[in-house]
Amino acid sequence: MSMAPAGPQPARRTTRRAVPKALDALYLASVWTAGSAILVMSLIIPWGVFTRYVLGSGSQWPEPIAILLMMVFTFIGAAAAYRAGAHIAVTLLTDAMPAALQRAAALLSDLLMLLACAFVVRYGVALCAATWGQSIAELSWLPVGATYLPLPVGGVLTLVFVGERMVFGSQSERPIVRYEPAPGGH
Repeated sequence: MSMAPAGPQPARRTTRRAVPKALDALYLASVWTAGSAILVMSLIIPWGVFTRYVLGSGSQWPEPIAILLMMVFTFIGAAAAYRAGAHIAVTLLTDAMPAALQRAAALLSDLLMLLACAFVVRYGVALCAATWGQSIAELSWLPVGATYLPLPVGGVLTLVFVGERMVFGSQSERPIVRYEPAPGGH
């Protein structure tokens, strides 16, 4: 007579560790994408100012590119910030609740986040599709719909991170999302 081993199966334990590790790569890609967008934006805005006020004839491309990069930074960065637990939260009321109500409030919050993200994805895709045939005057090669792509992409990323939070719990205390200087380091 054989008996099943007590406790979680090894494959299940491996999956419970593998999924957050796989999502670490998605998180880091989000952070690097958002960070690169803000870096490039901070380089091209001074170029636009320089050409307008020093050279006397402003370049037409810096402003629309900066707006696109701000969309990337905002929506992709928001997904990374959600996973890192870096969004503003007022917990005065929930901290005073009993543990069971705190869990219910957290579940409600996650469900509302899923709803909001689904809305952003659905209408972001519709917006991209509706404007794909239009072009930006200053950048005729760039479809307007492409500039709206950060909306649904950021929404999908946030959906994934909300799902991860619901299944695996908050990832905000993991080393991948926390920058803690080494003791004695600067």
